[in-house]
Amino acid sequence: MSPAENDHVEVAVIGAGSVGIAVAYYLVTQYGIRHLALIDARDPMSLTSAQSGENYRNWWPHPVMTAFTDHSTSLMEEIDRRSGGRLNMTRSGYALVSRRNRPQDLIDGLYRGYGDQSTRVRIRESTESDYEPPRRRPWSVAPDGVDVLLDQALIRRTFPAFAHDVATVIHIRRAGSISAQQLGAFMLETMRALGVRVQRAKVRSITTGPAFDLELTSESGLQWMKADCVVNAAGPFIRDIGAMLGEDLPVRCVYQQKIAFEDRHCAIPRDLPFTIDLDAHRIPWTDDDRDLLAADPKTRYLVEPMAGGIHCRPDGPVDGDWIKLGWAYNERATDPHEEEPIDPNFSDVVLRGASRLHPGLTSYIGRVPRGTHRYGGYYTMTGENWPLIGRMRSPGAFIAGALSGYGSMAACAAGQLCAAWVTDSPKPAYAGLLSSERYSDDALIAELVALGNGSL
Repeated sequence: MSPAENDHVEVAVIGAGSVGIAVAYYLVTQYGIRHLALIDARDPMSLTSAQSGENYRNWWPHPVMTAFTDHSTSLMEEIDRRSGGRLNMTRSGYALVSRRNRPQDLIDGLYRGYGDQSTRVRIRESTESDYEPPRRRPWSVAPDGVDVLLDQALIRRTFPAFAHDVATVIHIRRAGSISAQQLGAFMLETMRALGVRVQRAKVRSITTGPAFDLELTSESGLQWMKADCVVNAAGPFIRDIGAMLGEDLPVRCVYQQKIAFEDRHCAIPRDLPFTIDLDAHRIPWTDDDRDLLAADPKTRYLVEPMAGGIHCRPDGPVDGDWIKLGWAYNERATDPHEEEPIDPNFSDVVLRGASRLHPGLTSYIGRVPRGTHRYGGYYTMTGENWPLIGRMRSPGAFIAGALSGYGSMAACAAGQLCAAWVTDSPKPAYAGLLSSERYSDDALIAELVALGNGSL
């Protein structure tokens, strides 16, 4: 059986997470594509996108990713302005924290990431500097650039809730929080008003040809659709769609967790930026706990030195009292078709780890508040932790995926860029480097390997 003529679309976007929605949105609003279907077996924004930390920043250790996320921030600001502030987009910044005195490698990374815009970097070595302390405010009135605080007296005065051994704070200013769900909802409402179809169905197979024949299954049974182009934006399942098109995509899925709870002890100030502890350290277990964990091969890693990256932020409104904690310490790839590999120790691990920077959190160790929200999602990532946005090998097939841990903040730029690939429109200079074309650039890949995955 073949698709009916009236079920023929110009573009089928597979995946209704934040990235797939953004691809469809820019195809419709910027390039005038009207015969478009957005296909997902689940409700829009209900899988990985529902677990978003809802943060954004415009600095990365490489200028390509800095330019990409900087542009995405501008696109989000444009939508926030046009929607009357629906994104609740604030700009209190990102604070990257270390106990190292003047860590030159981190400072060099700032200059490398900002490239020819390195004047954005401001070194603060005295309490007499004109550094403006962080506070949650609208993005339109917040500072830009990045402040590097190297004076401990200035750090203590600005961040009194931090542990007193903090020696460096890198405060990225064009960064903060957004409502990713509201961003997706605004895009969906805009597209539906223009006649775009959002179809609840699972893609079972794709047959290539002059056009693509998609076999779908839904509550009403089997369906078929013909599409001139397909976009693989299936999040953790992009490998499945790639296999239907005869490609083995270089990605893996890693499950990461977060917790959120009511901060009844006021351990975290409400004006604190999204804060990342960069330093590796051992978790401060009791002797009994340490012996118990060390005796089990599955948990022994928890008593060994662990990589930095614990993050903490106030959650919700300024006058609220919820906080979020996360730590992407899991490195084991997992099949997203299987049951979620929930780590039962995670709440205790992240609280103990975060208390090293935020001593006020020690009051919750062993006493996690009732009603704590525990959640997790899949980081779909390439080896270098850059996205895949561009053409696939099958003519007419495109991909927008592998935005590991930064899908919400980069969705707008990823969607607009993929839409430009689909319509063969002008693209930014870095477009090829965010596609599979980069794998033919040995020098770039060697550079990225040397930088590590650069996710921070």
